[in-house]
Amino acid sequence: MTAVTLTAPPALAPLLVRGALRSPFKRPAPDAAFPRTRLVLPDVRVDLAKLTAYERVCGFPTGEPDLPVTYPHVLGFPLAMRLMSGRDFPLPLLGLVHTSIEIVRGAAPAADRSYELCVWIAGLAAHRRGTEAAVVTELRSGGSVVWESRSTYLARHRTGPGTSPEPRQDAGPALPVVAEWNLAGDVGRRYGAASGDRNPIHLHPLTARLFGFPRAIAHGMWTLARCLAAHGIPDTAEVRARFRAPVLLPGTVAYGADGSGRFELRGEDGRVCVEGDVRGR
Repeated sequence: MTAVTLTAPPALAPLLVRGALRSPFKRPAPDAAFPRTRLVLPDVRVDLAKLTAYERVCGFPTGEPDLPVTYPHVLGFPLAMRLMSGRDFPLPLLGLVHTSIEIVRGAAPAADRSYELCVWIAGLAAHRRGTEAAVVTELRSGGSVVWESRSTYLARHRTGPGTSPEPRQDAGPALPVVAEWNLAGDVGRRYGAASGDRNPIHLHPLTARLFGFPRAIAHGMWTLARCLAAHGIPDTAEVRARFRAPVLLPGTVAYGADGSGRFELRGEDGRVCVEGDVRGR
């Protein structure tokens, strides 16, 4: 794998446009070639004003000395987008769905320190609905990994007879409801402003309808962050989450947890939108 060192984070808006324009020409398949590049961004410092906006929209307390457990994903997202919008990435950016994330936090990263970011594509895999790409993000301090994640992104397409798709996982009984949240229609715009992720499906009903949604949907990483803000996270922790259905905006959702580390978010129709678990290390 070739390491490429960047001098600044890539601008997200041009990458979204580039990826959208290239999407019709992509030919997704689990055995397709993919970029073998590790993007490295040294000396990353957190914009505290953006961090505060992020904490507010996600429900985390503001002014804490450490970063929220999901915030390094925001720092690494522009690097991931640079890889996924490139010519050598085989999955179309348009319609790409964030399906899961696993986070390992070895220590709570301080908000006022400098870090090194590393992002790369770990591989492709067959899925019952198409092809998934795995994207790894690492946050390093003093040469040691203090936070890492592995996200999967799904490109839906017809699967051939030779694929070995993963089995469908059905949701079990509902967890005890801890809280109900009434979500405003501007959650996607507020999160987009704080995170930089201004995908049109999250911003306005009209743009969401272009992609088949009846109205705007919440960012998957916002739904996870909102759940984890309510759940609470130990300094060293492992988080696993799967995004199962979109959260429509505006709307009402039910947050459930059972005290064992498991949590979920259900929509107005009772479907599980997000499910996951938190474990201390």
